[in-house]
Amino acid sequence: MPGLSIHVVDVARGLVATGLRVEVWDLSTGAQVAEGRIDTTGLLPSPALSARFEPGPYEARFHVADYYRGTGQTLPATPFLDVVHYRFGIDDPAQHYHLPFKMTPWGYSCFRGGA
Repeated sequence: MPGLSIHVVDVARGLVATGLRVEVWDLSTGAQVAEGRIDTTGLLPSPALSARFEPGPYEARFHVADYYRGTGQTLPATPFLDVVHYRFGIDDPAQHYHLPFKMTPWGYSCFRGGA
C-alpha cells in the first residue's frame, strides 16, 4: 500500500493530538499535497495521502503552538515551538511511509514508523 500516513500524540497530556493542524508539502514542486486536522484516532485524514508519491523531498508542518493554545495551555508570547517543519524524503513510491509525531510544548520526535 503506497502513500503516507501521519499519526500525532500529545505526550504531555497522554492523548492523541485531536485538532492539531498539519500541512504536507512537495518540496520538488512547491505544491501543498494535503492539509487538515488530526482526527480522534490521531491520524491526518486526507485522501491525498493514499496516493503514490513521487521520489523526492517532502515537508510536514505541525502547528504545535496553536494546538496547545487551543487546549488552554499557557505558552510564552514567543513559544519555544511554533510551527515544526519536518523534512523527509521518499525514495520508493511503492512503499508506505508512516510518520509518527510525538510532541509537547517543549520538544518533539518524528521518525519513519512501520505502518
